[in-house]
Amino acid sequence: MVLAQEAAFQLGLDEVVLVPVGESPYKRIHPEPGPELRLEMARLAAQSDPVVEASDLETSREGPSFSFRTLELMSDARPGDEFVFLMGADVAAGLENWRNPERVLELARLGIAARPGTVLEEAEAAIERLGGDDRAEVVRMPEIGVSSTGIRRRVAAGAPIRHLVPDGVEELIAERGLYRE
Repeated sequence: MVLAQEAAFQLGLDEVVLVPVGESPYKRIHPEPGPELRLEMARLAAQSDPVVEASDLETSREGPSFSFRTLELMSDARPGDEFVFLMGADVAAGLENWRNPERVLELARLGIAARPGTVLEEAEAAIERLGGDDRAEVVRMPEIGVSSTGIRRRVAAGAPIRHLVPDGVEELIAERGLYRE
């Protein structure tokens, strides 16, 4: 939610749409709560900010979720809208390995979140190699050091996550026993 709020403010976005991945072709999470629960968490998180909404665009589709395809569907549904794809610098550094990364850059500008401990230069170099250096902007993040991986690790270790995620998300994780080994 911090990235959504900062991106809306810094990039002047009218809205931020959270699109939980349906089936990731690249990253495996263990234990995996499933797309329905990830969507439910996104919806709970979105309730806390009027600029943010959650979409089932990927979780309602079969097969691997590829960002270029999601952006094509969003573009078809909202012709004339300009899209900004938000991602962390660590993710952007690996953009070249995605399926059809040039199409991602064609369909959306990138908002690259520079978090402490990430190497922004690697992300910028990858985007430049793809010819998209004019299609990316850096979103400077407050130094709070929260990541989804860190949240899952804290839950697995039984550590508190209060104030690290929206209250509704914390409650759902506890109720369903998510991310516990």
